[in-house]
Amino acid sequence: MSKRLVFITLAVLMLTASFAAFAEDEVKGPRLTLVDPLKDFGTVAKGEKLEWSFLVKNTGTTDLEIIAAKPTCGCTVADFDKIIKPGATGKVSAHVDTTNFAGPINKGITIETNDPTTPNAQVTITAVVKPFVEAYPAGFIRFNMLQGDSEKQSVTLYSDETEPFQITKVESPQEWIKVDVKKNEGLDVIPNVGREGQNQYKLDVTVGGPDSKVGPLAEKVHVLTNSKHQPEYWISVTGVVRPSIRVEPTALNFGEVAPSDAAATRIIMLRSNDLKTPESFQVTKAESNVPGVSVSVAPSANKGEYEVTVQVDKAAKSGALDGTVTIQTNDKVHPVVTIPVKGMVKTASVATK
Repeated sequence: MSKRLVFITLAVLMLTASFAAFAEDEVKGPRLTLVDPLKDFGTVAKGEKLEWSFLVKNTGTTDLEIIAAKPTCGCTVADFDKIIKPGATGKVSAHVDTTNFAGPINKGITIETNDPTTPNAQVTITAVVKPFVEAYPAGFIRFNMLQGDSEKQSVTLYSDETEPFQITKVESPQEWIKVDVKKNEGLDVIPNVGREGQNQYKLDVTVGGPDSKVGPLAEKVHVLTNSKHQPEYWISVTGVVRPSIRVEPTALNFGEVAPSDAAATRIIMLRSNDLKTPESFQVTKAESNVPGVSVSVAPSANKGEYEVTVQVDKAAKSGALDGTVTIQTNDKVHPVVTIPVKGMVKTASVATK
């Protein structure tokens, strides 16, 4: 055999051995294999809860570790197997609530693993969400109102079911949220919504009154229907309830003060939050039950705004101040405003020659 042939033969053997070693290294370690990365639910009714477990197979030689399963918005990962043995199959379980969706949806989950070749993989749930019960003009109402006032807004519920649509029950989340239901008839029927000839219902939602709470509104009215595909519907009640008046400050502390000090005079401001008719707000009277402290009331230059001046009298005796200033208004929610008053009257210093 010639030297050239021997050299070629040795080279081929070395390359073959290298490829074999490389192939052996390739199969070592964890390997992520998704059995089916896509689940299509087809057309589903709005409000349906979609549950699915994606199968994850370890085709490697060491443990496959699922480090995390991160869903996109609108999807929740219920559970996943953290360790999958070689040759075994684990799962990543997902949950999609379609209550807030309509039309085609695509919800993905990113799976993070210790597979060096596939550290990240994607699984996806798809569906077309069909509302069988819907609201016109929208499934939410928004209020911007003063505490004590009452406001009404309306929505109409309609259906795409073939059976005659009915509202069977309405549940209000608060006593100060009232809902009246009336079937639309004649000219009240809204055209081109829902199945033609199907029943429609108008819901008048009234929010407010003296028991309403100041702050953001984030409530839901629960509507029960006879729809076989979508028996429940939720109307979101959002917005804000603002206090009818503002009082600043809500307490007075004179600290240690002499009657002649500038700090012996304090101002309490009362302002109407009514943007439409602020001038309708009035402060009618102010009184002090603190000996040595007097009060007076005067409207400011701004509509619906009053100044209550609280003054330590010149003849006030030294000692503690502890009591209240009571302010009377024509506000239906806050007809009486009580301001705590504290302080210490010191003897005025006498100048020496």
